[in-house]
Amino acid sequence: MPNIKIFSGSSHQDLSQKIADRLGLELGKVVTKKFSNQETCVEIGESVRGEDVYIVQSGCGEINDNLMELLIMINACKIASASRVTAVIPCFPYARQDKKDKVGRSRAPISAKLVANMLSVSGADHIITMDLHASQIQGFFDIPVDNLYAEPAVLKWIKENIPEWKNCTIVSPDAGGAKRVTSIADRLNVDFALIHKERKKANEVDRMVLVGDVRDRVAILVDDMADTCGTVCHAVDKLISAGAVKVYAILTHGIFSGPAISRINNACFEAVVVTNTIPQEEKMKHCPKIQVIDISMILAEAIRRTHNGESVSYLFSHVPL
Repeated sequence: MPNIKIFSGSSHQDLSQKIADRLGLELGKVVTKKFSNQETCVEIGESVRGEDVYIVQSGCGEINDNLMELLIMINACKIASASRVTAVIPCFPYARQDKKDKVGRSRAPISAKLVANMLSVSGADHIITMDLHASQIQGFFDIPVDNLYAEPAVLKWIKENIPEWKNCTIVSPDAGGAKRVTSIADRLNVDFALIHKERKKANEVDRMVLVGDVRDRVAILVDDMADTCGTVCHAVDKLISAGAVKVYAILTHGIFSGPAISRINNACFEAVVVTNTIPQEEKMKHCPKIQVIDISMILAEAIRRTHNGESVSYLFSHVPL
């Protein structure tokens, strides 16, 4: 693959290395540091003139610092005459702040749109991300956006690790994820259900209502992300009380902040499965229920196809996982 460079930000270097290894490339040389006043400084350590540059930086950890680092890296490559700069953002930051969703919040920001503007202004020509919280975020950009899906890897994990998968119900923990779970349920030829939730305030669920049947079945909760895990832990209690024999949770982005780990440990999950869009090594040490699906193959294949001018959507039915 000539004329291609892959650089890693500091948020998830392990994933960046796996992507580079799958493409048969070495990560580009880059030095990131902070001045004494906490300003971020980035130095690209090799020529990118005329190159197709991919910068991998996930929206996790110190999110604001990592976002600023990504913007500076994009700009540094752009003004160094890179032919194209693609930001590979496995977990898109501020994705939940995508609308003004309630009466009385007319002054609430739409921060996902602000992040989209910042990425465009910094010089990004293309965005690759995974399982956006709302697909409409793609419309915030005036540059191409490829929103990849973890679904092929999720289907593979279910078939290989849940012996009773043919007698399961795929469950969405909220109405917003209905399209996601119906797609998986159709591929597996099983039933689906959803849980309607009402929130008193952010990160705090007030009431849940199950729509669908899980009695004497394995219930598989599927969602795009889990932060404090209040929703999924309330959901598992609801599913067990409704007669589910086992409950799994499969989440693309395992943020797991605040009391999330203790909640998972105390909940009746068989396993909580996440992808490695966010580093999970430290959390797995404190929670044996967490298992990780590697999605570096999907990201690497998307990069290869983008570089070669091939269809990216084609890979979801044909990429070997």
